[in-house]
Amino acid sequence: MKVVYINSASCISVQDTLNENFFYNLKPENSTQIVKTIEPNYKEFIPPAMIRRMSKTVKMSSVASQHALKEAGIEKPDAIIVGTGMGCSQDSEKFLKNVIDNQEEFLTPTYFIQSTHNTVAGQIALALQCHAYNFTYVNTSSSLEFSLLDAKLQILDDEAENVLVGSTDEQTERTMELYKLHNIIKKTEDLPLDFLNSQTQGVIWGEGSSFFVIGKNQTENSYAQVKDIQIINTLEENEVQRFIENFLTKNNLTHKDIDAVILGLSGDQKSDIYYKKAMDVFPESALLYYKHLSGEFNTASGFSTFMACHILKNQHIPEVMKIQPVKKDHIKNILLYNHLLGDDHSLVLLGKV
Repeated sequence: MKVVYINSASCISVQDTLNENFFYNLKPENSTQIVKTIEPNYKEFIPPAMIRRMSKTVKMSSVASQHALKEAGIEKPDAIIVGTGMGCSQDSEKFLKNVIDNQEEFLTPTYFIQSTHNTVAGQIALALQCHAYNFTYVNTSSSLEFSLLDAKLQILDDEAENVLVGSTDEQTERTMELYKLHNIIKKTEDLPLDFLNSQTQGVIWGEGSSFFVIGKNQTENSYAQVKDIQIINTLEENEVQRFIENFLTKNNLTHKDIDAVILGLSGDQKSDIYYKKAMDVFPESALLYYKHLSGEFNTASGFSTFMACHILKNQHIPEVMKIQPVKKDHIKNILLYNHLLGDDHSLVLLGKV
C-alpha cells in the first residue's frame, strides 16, 4: 500500500512539548485525578482581542496548528481535518448554564455558535483564509485515526498534496464532575496510580492538542511514513491478538518486523486487559506506554503519534516510556494501539523515512 509522510508534528500537552528539549525531560503524573496542559503564552500567537472569545481547545489548536504549518514550510494546506471527542465543551457548558440561569430567555448566541465540534477546524481556516476541504471527525478515541485515514485518502486520490491534521480535547468543570460520579476518573484513595499493575477502576484524565502536516512527498523534515490505519468499534478480549495479526499480515509483516509498540495503558484495570493481550503478540519488540505522561482523554492518541514521530526521527526511546528494559539500536516500524475504556480500537503503523 502506498504511504504518505508526516512532515511536521506539534503538540500542546501535559508535558512541555513545545520546548525543543521536551523529549529528554518527560515527567510522569500519577498522583492527580485530573492533569492540565502546559499552555503557551497565547498573546505571542493570537491577537488579544480574539483570545478572550476563544475556548481553551480553540486556543491550543490555533497555536499547535501554527507550529505544525511553520515547521512544514506550508502557508495554506490543501485540506484541514480535525478529530475531537468532546469538541468545544467549555462553550457548550457556558451556553447550557446561561439557558438555566436566564430561564431560557434573553440568550446571547455566541456560546452556542462556538460550541459546535467543527469550531476548531473553522477557526483555523478563518485565520489562514483557507477555503479548501474542511472536515471534523467526532469518533471518540478514534477521531484522530479517522482524520489521518481521510488525509491519506485525499492525498492518494490526488485531491491534496499537504493536509493539516489535528486532534484536540479540553476539560470542563461539570464534565469532570460527572466523570468522577461515573467512576471514569480514579478515586483519590486509589492514587498514586501504578499504570502497569493497577487493580482499580478509572483513569487519570488529561487534555491536549496535536497537529501534523501530512504530505504526498518526503521532505528534509519528514518524521515518519503513515503506512496503514485500521479501526474497529468493538472487540472481544479474545479477538485482540487476531485483530493485530491480521493487520500485520495485510501489510506483509510479522511481529518480528515491529521494533516498538506504543500501547494506551491507562491504569483502568478492566480495559487495560486488551493491552495485556496485545503484549503477548510482540515478545521481541520494545513495549511502550504513554498515558502516565499525557493522561487519558478522547484524542490522547495524538500524543502517542507525536511521540512516535520523535522516536523514529531521533532513533531513541525515552526510558520513561518503556514497559520493559529492551534496547533497540534501529527503529524502523512502530505500531500504535489505542482504545478508550474498551471501545473504538485503532491500529496505526508508522515507519521510518
